[in-house]
Amino acid sequence: MSRLLIFGLGYTASRIASLVQARSWHVDATGSAGNVSFDDSHAVTAALARATHILSSVPPSADSDPVLEAYGHALHGQSLFYLSSTGVYGDAGGAWVDEASPTGTGRRTARAHCDARWLEMEARVFRLPGIYGPGRSALDRVAEGKGHRIDLPGQVFSRVHVDDIVSGVVAAFESEAPPGAYNLADDLPTSQNAVIEEAARLLDVLPPPLQTMEEADLSAMARGFYAENRRVANGKAKRLLGWTPRYPTYREGLAAIRAQA
Repeated sequence: MSRLLIFGLGYTASRIASLVQARSWHVDATGSAGNVSFDDSHAVTAALARATHILSSVPPSADSDPVLEAYGHALHGQSLFYLSSTGVYGDAGGAWVDEASPTGTGRRTARAHCDARWLEMEARVFRLPGIYGPGRSALDRVAEGKGHRIDLPGQVFSRVHVDDIVSGVVAAFESEAPPGAYNLADDLPTSQNAVIEEAARLLDVLPPPLQTMEEADLSAMARGFYAENRRVANGKAKRLLGWTPRYPTYREGLAAIRAQA
């Protein structure tokens, strides 16, 4: 039996767990919804010894990776998978980035450091752009009056539906794809404004007004999001994982979420 140990059973990882469990895998996981306490070294070590696949979705702390700090010594030689971020690429001025692009120059320096450490461990590292899905999308932000349209001509982002992350990660579980970095992003980088406008259209409401950054009074985290501008290429994942996003653009993704509501 295939056995998966997940460090950090959050929004995305819980969906990965559900899919592999439906395929008769056994899943152990840390996190509030998991069955193993991260701080119980004996339980974690036992789960590691049983696991055929190990996935970490634990974000970095200020200066380190909690999983590698606590259990890195027990991970050598294991089949490793790590959920990272396309934030490791920093600002590309709207240009395309792929897995060969430089990392570590942006605001996500801690993430870039952890990304590099997992690559050194010969993990499959999934670099993810803005994640959206049921309960966590532009539809929710517009419905709650929290959607913004910011006047930043030329600003583009990549994004990915959570179910497309799941299919990409599970494809890596089940394939002979080599260790390394894989971008899991949809096929249409676009402005956040276009996504908010499509959400408003689906909800049959007026989109929020166009504002400057100052008028929007964004949080520091949101301002950091708008400080970087890039398009994320997904060709490597398609070639080596046999992966194709079910939701190739935000339009299909938002429409599916709306239909499920």
